[in-house]
Amino acid sequence: MWCECTLDRKRDLVNDYLSLIGVFMIEEKGGSAQILERLMSSYGVNTQKDLAFALEIPPNNISGWTQRDSVPGNAIIKCALDTGVDLRWLVTGELANANYAGVGQFVGGDLYKEIISNGGKPVLRRIMDAYGFKMQKQLCELLGISSGTVSTWVRRNHFPGEVVVTCALDTGASLEWLATGKGSHSSFGSDKDSNFAIPRKNLAAGVLQDAGSWSVDLSFVTHKLNEPVLISSSSGAWIVDVSILGISNGRWVLGIDDRYDVYDINLLPGRKISVTNQGSNFTCRSDEVDTVGKVMLTLDFNF
Repeated sequence: MWCECTLDRKRDLVNDYLSLIGVFMIEEKGGSAQILERLMSSYGVNTQKDLAFALEIPPNNISGWTQRDSVPGNAIIKCALDTGVDLRWLVTGELANANYAGVGQFVGGDLYKEIISNGGKPVLRRIMDAYGFKMQKQLCELLGISSGTVSTWVRRNHFPGEVVVTCALDTGASLEWLATGKGSHSSFGSDKDSNFAIPRKNLAAGVLQDAGSWSVDLSFVTHKLNEPVLISSSSGAWIVDVSILGISNGRWVLGIDDRYDVYDINLLPGRKISVTNQGSNFTCRSDEVDTVGKVMLTLDFNF
């Protein structure tokens, strides 16, 4: 049941949305089914038909999501703002479900109409502002999308739900503000004691480039991180501990002939390693690669 909230209370609820993962929705086989279960739990329904009714969409839409193993960001945004559950929990399942009384002045169909009416140029402007970009080219390069795609958003007054979710998690900007233009710009309150900035690097065409810093709460990572760095590319992102250089089994950021990428490593006898990346595999000596650090957490785009 919804109730009215004061502006301060609304901001307190929105501030609880994000303090961690940034960048992207985590993708794994069967991930859409788990997200659907969390959506149903948030709305308090037991069937996909009832979920479709709550989201005010045709039931066969949800069947399509299941077949494609992909839940659109629009539905996740609507559920988060409609029910008040934690966005990170909806996307990743990592956090406990926190049921709030509500976050905004719009509910149900009115909320959905408000979100859709803020598509096109307005939402693009807020996304650009959240990233601090001056040119659309910068956004396209970061997300690995074409300028034609962005132009289509504007021309068709489209609301890019997946990109809004990505931007909210990536920058810490308020989901409510990104989606509707209302409320506080920042999802963080005045208390930022649990957040700190870690270096960020972009990986493109085998080249690592400094890309500022990323404010994040890494308290959810149980393993101690000595020197965490966020490395992102058009296909995903990785939290890498660059203090770990001795190669062992696992996922690593390596340089091979001055070109860097993320590889899965298996140790072999004779100081050799089996190196796998995107289906390709080769064997070499461990001293023939340049070790950047060990991947402690992998994040993937889900669109």
